[in-house]
Amino acid sequence: MSTLSFAVRDSSTMLRRNLLHARRYPSLTLNLLLTPIMLLLLFVYVFGDTMGSGIIGGGADRSEYIAYIVPGLLLMTIGSTVIGTAVSVSNDMTEGIIARFRTMAIHRGSVLVGHVIGSVLQSIASVVLVGAVAVAIGFRSTGAGVLEWLAALGLLVLFALALTWIAVGMGLVSPNAEAASNNAMPLILLPLLSSAFVPVDAMPGWLQPIAEYQPFTPAIETLRGLLLGSEIGHNGWLAVVWCLGLAVLGYIWSTSKFNRDPK
Repeated sequence: MSTLSFAVRDSSTMLRRNLLHARRYPSLTLNLLLTPIMLLLLFVYVFGDTMGSGIIGGGADRSEYIAYIVPGLLLMTIGSTVIGTAVSVSNDMTEGIIARFRTMAIHRGSVLVGHVIGSVLQSIASVVLVGAVAVAIGFRSTGAGVLEWLAALGLLVLFALALTWIAVGMGLVSPNAEAASNNAMPLILLPLLSSAFVPVDAMPGWLQPIAEYQPFTPAIETLRGLLLGSEIGHNGWLAVVWCLGLAVLGYIWSTSKFNRDPK
């Protein structure tokens, strides 16, 4: 068996293991999904009319504000879901499972690859669920054709891949599951400081640089442009650069930590 076939076989086994864990213990994923769903319902039904009139312009109704916030909440859903990956990786480290895998005749990188692919699949499934809730309460995509939908899906997958590798690194360096959850909390907090709910120009001056120079804002604006036909501008390539940079950084960080033999 070639090295590639060996790696694919073991990675598939680890992916199956992680998906079985997610199926047996769905409460963690469901709890993390509650945050974006609750924010969606809160901002639509409590603040929708007021926020829509103030941000989009006079006469805007709740449906227009739904269209505005859904792209940000879809990316926030990914940030919420990958926290479960950090916790899962930390549990594997602290409970000795990874130490046992090190002694077995399996491809070394398959353990991390199984976590990453499983997390990306869970993230996309979570995005579909939140998107279905958004459609049920009135979200409609305007002006998006097949190419735009494929580009939006590609961006979501790439963003999920980037955040997953960062979450894996956080899980590897955390001493326990609670610390992993706390270390990964910025993945939920950063969208709150982005253009997900209000435009960057409407924020206080001291907050605008934080909102502008972070990965969520260009990704949100790109997704918003693909789904709603708004101007994307330079946000498209900025989003791709952020995703690729975070994915490479997370990969190097995670593999270097994982390959370091425990003392």
